[in-house]
Amino acid sequence: MTDDLSFLRAQARTQRFTLGTPRQFQPTPDGSRVLFLRSETGTDRRNSLWQLDVVSGEESKLVDAAELLPGEEDLPAEERARRERARETSGGVVGYATDADCTVAAFSLSGKLYTADLTTGATRMLVDAAVVDPRPNPQGTHVAYVADRRLRVVDLATGDDRAVVPETEAERDNPDISWGLAEFIAAEEMRRVRGYWWSPDGRSLLVERADRSAVPRWNIADPANPAAPVNTVAYPAAGTTNVAVSLALVSLDGARVDVPLDGWEYLAAVHWSSGGAPLLTLQSRDQTQLEVRSLDVTDGSTARVHAETDPHWVELVPGVPAWTTDGRLVRVGVADDAYRLYVDGAAVTGPELQVRSVIHVGDEVLFSASADDPTQIHVYRTEGTDVRRLSEADGVHNGAGTAETTVLSSWSPDYSGIRVSVLSAGRRVAEIRSVAVDPGVEPHVHWLELGERRLRAALVLPTGHRPGSGRLPVLLDPYGGPHAQRVLRSRNAMLTPQWLADQGFAVLVADGRGSPGRGPAWERAMAGDLGDVALTDQVDALHAAAERFPDLDLGRVAIRGWSFGGYLAAAAVLRRPDVFGAAVAGAPVTDWSLYDTHYTERYLGHPDDRPEVYERNSLITDAPALERALLIVHGLADDNVFVAHALRLSSELLAAGRAHTFLPLAGATHMTPQAEEVAENLMRTQVRWIKQQLGVETA
Repeated sequence: MTDDLSFLRAQARTQRFTLGTPRQFQPTPDGSRVLFLRSETGTDRRNSLWQLDVVSGEESKLVDAAELLPGEEDLPAEERARRERARETSGGVVGYATDADCTVAAFSLSGKLYTADLTTGATRMLVDAAVVDPRPNPQGTHVAYVADRRLRVVDLATGDDRAVVPETEAERDNPDISWGLAEFIAAEEMRRVRGYWWSPDGRSLLVERADRSAVPRWNIADPANPAAPVNTVAYPAAGTTNVAVSLALVSLDGARVDVPLDGWEYLAAVHWSSGGAPLLTLQSRDQTQLEVRSLDVTDGSTARVHAETDPHWVELVPGVPAWTTDGRLVRVGVADDAYRLYVDGAAVTGPELQVRSVIHVGDEVLFSASADDPTQIHVYRTEGTDVRRLSEADGVHNGAGTAETTVLSSWSPDYSGIRVSVLSAGRRVAEIRSVAVDPGVEPHVHWLELGERRLRAALVLPTGHRPGSGRLPVLLDPYGGPHAQRVLRSRNAMLTPQWLADQGFAVLVADGRGSPGRGPAWERAMAGDLGDVALTDQVDALHAAAERFPDLDLGRVAIRGWSFGGYLAAAAVLRRPDVFGAAVAGAPVTDWSLYDTHYTERYLGHPDDRPEVYERNSLITDAPALERALLIVHGLADDNVFVAHALRLSSELLAAGRAHTFLPLAGATHMTPQAEEVAENLMRTQVRWIKQQLGVETA
């Protein structure tokens, strides 16, 4: 970290020290080269496309984003929405796709469609329009993309560019219908970011048709700029109508075959490879049923390949189902309270592993999993019926590529940032450089298992603190919600907690029930009760940590969090004032009837069927009970957790005569502010406020 920048300012400038980190790796089929994205420096937001020669170790730039676009980007509305769903904050080339042989890459830059010849390095602009998600066909002869909510295909040889989906007159006249875009729920909650898929022969596409006509419209105004137009979005809140999704098979010669989904509410995943017919993963509205169907491309009919049920919900695991190269079905199912990998109906992993994701399916399967320690994630591959771990050192590892040529990204408590290795048949053969800024901070973390539930936690104390040298006020810094983790064996994951600790706190980060890596029963403990279960685990972790570390002052305890963590922080002072003296609730969900269908109904059910569950989990009815200090922070442009959540809670607190503080962030979305001065001052404001409420002396 440069000496003339504060940690907070440097953290904002480097986007949490991620700029300059290589990402989105694509090995060539022969394993001789690896394509990837990276910015020039650790403070440059603009990514370019690079390649590594695996044999020589030389890196070369294939696409220079700054050369193609010297000025600022002007993004289409759909691309801005896509990046918000992906929490993408960088710029330049933020994504690319290639043909099967990695001879051509397609990408968008400031809304324009470009292709790069990966053999000659020649780059050309194909379309000067508002382009989203360009993808070549496997043969590299055509590129598909979405513009004005319609899927188009351009012929690379002739330059012919046309809309590829034949529409009825009613469809053409309906602005609420889109072709080729993943709808909000898919991108935000189901991790499906694509809305179309090329056939293996490159002659047709399977395309999502999304109709948002019946979805409620919510408005986002900009009070700081009253002349600005209102942003009206289709938002499927719990209990309301979802986007109507169906599929169509479209040939380049103009034929269209509709594929109805037979009443299934959610299209969770699509897989189409040479290993077999297209696979569709369909999920019911209540998420207790899931079917995998194969699609007959001649007539659009489907046949069930696999089905699952669960009394709470069937988990969606990234990367599956899929076919192996020789046509065996790969899926992840539940057995012995573990997420297990199945190939052709046989379990390949045992109950000692919790499979997190399937990275690639080919001749063999590349996947990630946790063993007995959920704070660590490792990368594995199948070798026939055996399983081999590819990542060696303790830490958090992610994979890309295939089981044969694997790009391994690794984070560890022992070093800052990322280390990227290329493995050939499991053997390390090359490295890819990171130019990210070194934070210059070495967190001093106590990795803990706390209480009877062995809650995984990280306790971070001020640098140089010696046991018995003084009582420390305690700051809990959780997310605390389901399907997310904060306690990971990575130095970079603990940078902010260390900065907070150095302001004079003992900082406790704990993952409770619902967090991944510990099996289905652990996750389903959140069913019907998001608030009290999460809060109980935070309190239990606090008390267990204080028993082991007597310097923790339980008379001065605060909590801060964002999103679900904001909900948890507000719940802490509303429901456990005996424990918590102050809370900072950032972008909190306060009324679950205002949050989206797929996430909310998974845990709480349909509000029409279970109104008492929604009332019990809402913070609005708790407002009159507030007797501790509460600071609410919310972005006014948030289209995920709308500012209505914060405003309704604030209104109820005011009506009940309960003092609180509300800090609106003009122009901010659900992502925390990125402007350096705002990010720094927002954090310093929180720390000063917490110290004032706890009676802690400020320097």
